Amino acid sequence: MTSCKQDQVPNQFFSPSDLATIDKDKIPYHVAIIPDGNRRWAKDLKKESIEGYPFGIESGITCIRAAKELGIKVLTIYTFSTENWTRPEAEVLTYLKIVEGYLRQYQQKLIEYGIRLNVIGNLELMPSSLVAVINQIKEKTEHCIDFDLVLAVNYGSRDEICRAVRKIVNDCLTQNISPDTLTEESIAHYLDTSRWPDPDLLIRTSGEKRVSNFLLWQSSYTELYTDEVLWPNFTPSHLLSAICDYQTRQRRRGGGTYN
Repeated sequence: MTSCKQDQVPNQFFSPSDLATIDKDKIPYHVAIIPDGNRRWAKDLKKESIEGYPFGIESGITCIRAAKELGIKVLTIYTFSTENWTRPEAEVLTYLKIVEGYLRQYQQKLIEYGIRLNVIGNLELMPSSLVAVINQIKEKTEHCIDFDLVLAVNYGSRDEICRAVRKIVNDCLTQNISPDTLTEESIAHYLDTSRWPDPDLLIRTSGEKRVSNFLLWQSSYTELYTDEVLWPNFTPSHLLSAICDYQTRQRRRGGGTYN
């Protein structure tokens, strides 16, 4: 088994004065991100839409490492939605090929940084070469338990819930469970995200203020944070600002405050 080398990677993105602006005891355990604005970024620079994606992925790579440095334990990134299939086919296939290329390029780095790769969504429609590299990296990083990177690939929350309902119905029909015993906790067990606690913080870039079919069940009590910055321009400083804002919130479930 290849060992993780996360203890050999020094802090790189935040100075002591940066870290002094946050309470290390109140770092969100799970952060989710909708990395919006790649195509608009390209358009603003008079580029083709597809040209924004590599820059967005580079921002994502930096954000992943910065999140780990801050002490976040789970980072879920909306990588490809079920609605993205409505975009031009050539653009979709090129984007997926770009994602595959970056995964191949960075798989060893994930091990070195101590990052475990996970994927949620329905991979049945994904290119076989992309699925193969995802499975390969998941296997190679399974022992890297210090930080979970969760890529939402061909993911839509309504699709996820539909798939969960089918599993529940099937289990009910085969008498593995009784409908009367279903609870919120048992339903959550059927979701793609059953491995992790719900997100504490959901960040969306580019100024949009909607959740776009992302983690609908899981984000019932998640704190929302929007930033005007387009995703390719998102930096560790933007992430730090989101965490600082999060730490000013009084979190509530139905009116009761909780940490």
